Parts: sequence; structure tokens; C-alpha cells
Amino acid sequence: MKSFDVFNGDADGICALLQLRQAMPREAELVTGVKRDIQLLEVLDPTIAERVTVIDVSLEKNREPLEALLAAGSHIFYCDHHFAGEIPKHPNLEALINTAPDVCTSLLVNGHLHGAFAHWAVVGAFGDNLDDSAKAVAKTLDLDAETVELYKRLGTYVNYNGYGAALGDLHFHPAELYQLMRGYAEPRVFVSDAISSFEKLEQGYEGDMASATSLSPEWESGSAALFMLPDAPWARRVSGVYGNALANATPARAHAVLTQKANGGFLVSVRAPLSDKRDADTLCRQFETGGGRAAAAGINELPADQLTAFIDAFSAIYS
Repeated sequence: MKSFDVFNGDADGICALLQLRQAMPREAELVTGVKRDIQLLEVLDPTIAERVTVIDVSLEKNREPLEALLAAGSHIFYCDHHFAGEIPKHPNLEALINTAPDVCTSLLVNGHLHGAFAHWAVVGAFGDNLDDSAKAVAKTLDLDAETVELYKRLGTYVNYNGYGAALGDLHFHPAELYQLMRGYAEPRVFVSDAISSFEKLEQGYEGDMASATSLSPEWESGSAALFMLPDAPWARRVSGVYGNALANATPARAHAVLTQKANGGFLVSVRAPLSDKRDADTLCRQFETGGGRAAAAGINELPADQLTAFIDAFSAIYS
């Protein structure tokens, strides 16, 4: 029988698991992927999975394999902040799920551990574009302004690294990045010791963002704007953090970033207005491969013939 740590490959997933394993060390097989690879429980064999920790992965998208694992006797700790639907009631399932718009999985784990490794919670919250929540935790740690800014940059870069159509698009495999950070209770010490890795992420982020910021909206109204990115590795890497940057620059406006795919469809990232964090998940769940949370959501595969329907729905929700 084996233990598995299943986690989203973005900053929130990595930083949440870092806290948990520093507080409760356990040897476990890591199961992760690019940020949009969320149906991760499907790869587990219920006959050998004794203990499973699931971090920052939608329960709704993993319901069937979760129920199969529980039926086979697996003990599961499930922590997430995405839309979950009905949570199964089972003695082997401990579920810590909160979909409030100002909460992320790193913050949920921070509360669960009573702030034991809160530095990583700050990084994870910044990575999820929850700046106010991140700063509130940072204040309890009495961090100086320079360290807070460093944590924001690190969270942004780690989050950026998770985006891509496949692992080959990424600068680091998320499991590799997790292992690099795992031995550090404080992110600032990690950055100091692994400066070459930090700089690799920083340079990649800055180069890709420079390409994105030259774009103009493909469609816009007074309350919403839609941007198109080409079918290119840099565009796939930057699709999520570019949406965050747009939201931060114009907090009263909703944003959609559509990245063209080789098959003619689109990868979609939606950011609700920061001043009114609502309905991004409601919008994206109208489409077959959509999901997420109220403030930020996406669609893994929007067929080209549904583009007009998406724009109409986007405009109607954020009019």
C-alpha cells in the first residue's frame, strides 16, 4: 500500500502542500501536472492507495475516482477552494473546502496548521492573486516591505510556471519545483540558496509578459475586455498571470484571455473584477470543460464554434 500527494501544479497547490508536509512529514508519491491538468485522481489505483492527500484540485472534476478510492478503503484528506458540488459523506474522508472569493488552498492549510508555516501561505496567496489576503497574513509575521515584495514576486513566478498545454511548455516540472522548495521553512531562504532557479523563473516571466502587454483587446465594453493570445509556448505560459495583471490594472473590469490552440479551439482564463469577485466559475461551467472559482476560472477546451456564445455569456454576466 502506498501514500500519494496529489496537487495542482500552480503556486497555491505547491505552497499548500509545502506547509502540510513541513508540519506532517510523509513519504508519498507526487501526482501533479500543468495547472489545467486537474483530473488527477484518475491516475491512482484504488487497490494500492492507502493514504491520499488532495490539494487545490476540484472535487467536482474528480468525483468518480474519489468515490472509487473511498469505496476501496483509502483514507483521504481533501483541501480545496474551487466549486465542489455535494461533498461525499464518508468516515475515511476529511474535507476542508471553502469557496469564498478571498480564500485559497494555501490559506486554508495555514488555518488548519494554525499558522505554523505561514510564510508559504503568503507566497501561495500572492500567486493566486489574493494580494489583500496575502498582506493580511504577512502582517501577522511582521515582515518588512522588501520581504513582502519578494514573496509576491516568487508567488507570481511559481504560478506562472504552472501554465502550459503540456509539461514541455514549463520551465520546471511542478513536482521538481516542489522538491526544490521542500526543505525551506521560509521562502526568502529558498530564494537566497536557489537564486539561479528564481532568476530562471523571473526572466521567463518578464520575457513572456513583455510579449503579452503589446496586445490590444479583441473585444471590449465598459465593464469587460477579451484578449486573444496566439498558439505559442510563451502565450500558453503567460495566459493566467496575464489575466491577473489585467485584473490588477483595471480592478473594476472583468477580463477573459483566450489562447489559441492547434486544433482551432481556445484555452480560456477568466478573471472577475477585483472590486466584485463573482461568477467567473458560473460563466465557465456553462461550457463542457469549464470550472474554477468565483474570482477566477477557465475553460480547457472552448471549440471555435462556441466563441460567439462565450462572448455573449461573458458580456451578459459582466454587463
